[in-house]
Amino acid sequence: MPEDTLQNRGCLEEIQTDITEEATDKKCPNCGATVVYDPATRGLLCEYCGYKKALPSPDQEESVSEIDFLSADNKHSFDWGSKKKSIVCSNCGGESIYDVLETAGVCPFCGSTSVMPASTTDSLAPGGVCPFEIPMNKAGGLFTKWLKGRIFTPSAAKKQAKPDAFKGIYLPYWTFDSMTTSSFSGQAGYDRQVKRGDSYVTETRWKPVSGVYQEFIDDQLVVASKRNAESGVRKAEPFDFSKMVPYRPELVAGFIAERYSIGLQEGWTNAQEFIRNRLRGSIESFIRKNWNADRAGSVRFSTQFDKITYKYILIPVWISSFVYKGKTFQFVVNGQTGKVGGKAPVSVLRVIFAILLALGLIALFMYFAN
Repeated sequence: MPEDTLQNRGCLEEIQTDITEEATDKKCPNCGATVVYDPATRGLLCEYCGYKKALPSPDQEESVSEIDFLSADNKHSFDWGSKKKSIVCSNCGGESIYDVLETAGVCPFCGSTSVMPASTTDSLAPGGVCPFEIPMNKAGGLFTKWLKGRIFTPSAAKKQAKPDAFKGIYLPYWTFDSMTTSSFSGQAGYDRQVKRGDSYVTETRWKPVSGVYQEFIDDQLVVASKRNAESGVRKAEPFDFSKMVPYRPELVAGFIAERYSIGLQEGWTNAQEFIRNRLRGSIESFIRKNWNADRAGSVRFSTQFDKITYKYILIPVWISSFVYKGKTFQFVVNGQTGKVGGKAPVSVLRVIFAILLALGLIALFMYFAN
């Protein structure tokens, strides 16, 4: 047996003794089947006999702690690529192969859930999780409704997209908080109407300005998954962090939970880009308000970040994909709100027809107007 398999077997057996068998692989007291997390009830459910067990609600939980960024260890990213790991189920002894990024799953032989051993000993553990609230059947229905509204999507493509093909995944995210202080320079613009000939045009008088702008950034969200960063998950945002709870293995029972591949340092670099784009708009608004201007332009600024803290959290999404004319289209449903994100196929013929129809209606309107 390969050495990595033996290491994973030993690691899994140790983890499952303390975590999986006690938390994620609980047996139903009525029928002995494995209970899983149920988004509809937000508790544990036996899918065979209907046994249910309530879990603490978010308002009963402790808050998820912010962690100081500068004192954090293990900030590097991981590039596991297509590496696999062999896992042995402690319930039935069946051996399965998993993507090395997956941290939770279901045994294909007996249906028991499991928490995977860490693929590397220095990766961080999640501090919080936003539990699923939207069950798969509802996610499929929301997706079908969303797809029907895509008038330029070919009917053949709509038929290929199966609403029951979604899989529930907890995606890794970083969130960052920071106090920002930005020194800036720019121009405040003042508009006035000037008559030229028989009409008026807008002229803008520009005035150079400079100053300091401060803003506290709360929960800047960054996808920590390289393979799912472009999956459409950004279009399914936002998520409700008020419902976040401290991580517990029970919450991922029966779902796939992906470990981060974008490390803390790379995540913070990405966060700074998002924050600077946000600050640019905030500074422009500050200039208009502070100098009573109509517009702001030529803004340049540099930002100092202080009191940087972070959280490593898991976010619930339903993901599905299908292939149409050799191209893969992936869709995401927000596991909390049901918001759908993704990019559907577009029929060029339908677009051309719509344009011709619009032009025809405009021509018809102009004909009767004259």
